[in-house]
Amino acid sequence: MNRREVLKTGAAGFALSAIGAHVAAGAEEKAHRVGLIGAGWYGKNDLFRLIQVAPVEVIAICDVDQHQASDAAAVVAQRQKSKKSPRTYGDYRKMLKEHEFDIVLVGTPDHWHALAAIAAMEANADVYVQKPISRDVLEGESMVAAARRLKRVVQVGTQRKLGPHLLDAKKNVVEAGLLGKIGQVDICCYYHMRANGNPPEGPVPDYFDYQMWTGPAPLRPYDMIPHVRWWRTFMEYGNGIMGDMCVHMLDTTRFMLGLGWPKRISSNGGIFVEKGGKSNISDTQTALFEYDGLNVTWQHRTWGQAADTKYPWSLIFYGDKGTLKASVDSYDFTPEGGGKPIHKDAVFEREQFPEDVTEKEIDLSGAPATRANMKNFLECVASRERPISDIEVAHISTASCILANLSMQLGRAIVYDPTKRQIVADPEATKLLRRPYRAPWKHPADSLA
Repeated sequence: MNRREVLKTGAAGFALSAIGAHVAAGAEEKAHRVGLIGAGWYGKNDLFRLIQVAPVEVIAICDVDQHQASDAAAVVAQRQKSKKSPRTYGDYRKMLKEHEFDIVLVGTPDHWHALAAIAAMEANADVYVQKPISRDVLEGESMVAAARRLKRVVQVGTQRKLGPHLLDAKKNVVEAGLLGKIGQVDICCYYHMRANGNPPEGPVPDYFDYQMWTGPAPLRPYDMIPHVRWWRTFMEYGNGIMGDMCVHMLDTTRFMLGLGWPKRISSNGGIFVEKGGKSNISDTQTALFEYDGLNVTWQHRTWGQAADTKYPWSLIFYGDKGTLKASVDSYDFTPEGGGKPIHKDAVFEREQFPEDVTEKEIDLSGAPATRANMKNFLECVASRERPISDIEVAHISTASCILANLSMQLGRAIVYDPTKRQIVADPEATKLLRRPYRAPWKHPADSLA
């Protein structure tokens, strides 16, 4: 995709000034039949934000943890208009077979995103799937291909860019030209979020289907309930801090500047400090995403102090006329050579949605952005246009982060050709675009043309 194509993708019918101002066209005439696959932390966050912005009937919830499924169903029964309790399932395939859905939300761990989302598309549902969309690059390519072949609307939870203050920064700083020529963007995360314990192995609880939870990923010894974020510390299930946190900041950067695929990606890092414990994701990593006339540089550390304690997870745009620092909490524009700085804080919408204040484990700063993403999704469900966080747009952000990890693993830069689905002049790296699946699960790339 070139710059113009990126700007077109997901842009039809989308106005920054209007997003969040109205419910999707036709939504008031029909309650969408909704299913949820993955009722953990962010699966519930997404579902509850959807209930807030449109009439829906949540008819089924799937989770391999019976407690998580029943707890989510109980809250849904309180919140949805019908007050009906959704049916609960432990296998998404059975859920999709027994019900017809208009919308399916996928909030599973990363290693399940591709199979669950594609199955929901094949069941004739439009899909809202969490980021990163995939665990390997060819899973992502398969998801894009399925969405286009089946003509499904697929929105991705790369919603951070739609926070009201970040939309303000895009319009009134970046697009207004206050930065001048932008030649460098720094993106980072310095949160101490790398779980790194040594829990003992033990028996699997009777309410938890560990074989189904593991699915196509390698089967690790059971040493704790993995879906309570412990799984994020293992490369078997995801792509570390790069895949979890960089994807948001890179996606926001691309959104603000209209960027497509990087020309070249390189990365280095590893486990430099936090060497104890079972975690195998990097605690220190730097990556370079190269564009024409622009470098985007990522850095994360899960130890030590942030470079700027006010902006520990953020992006910084450097222009010849000024600098923009932005995070999920605020932004600051500082002009060169004097002039008036601009500061904006995140909007929380507590008054409009008072249930946000009491909801257990809510991502409060992300709630307005998620509601905006849901509204845009519903608009596109009605219009059949591509949404702002369309699967192809999110695939570029996801795959770029995965490719950075491959670069770190191989010790060399990577140039990806999305048309051929190959890493240029590097057969060894190309083989790593697809991870092996545990039997009997089949990789969706088997059906790619």
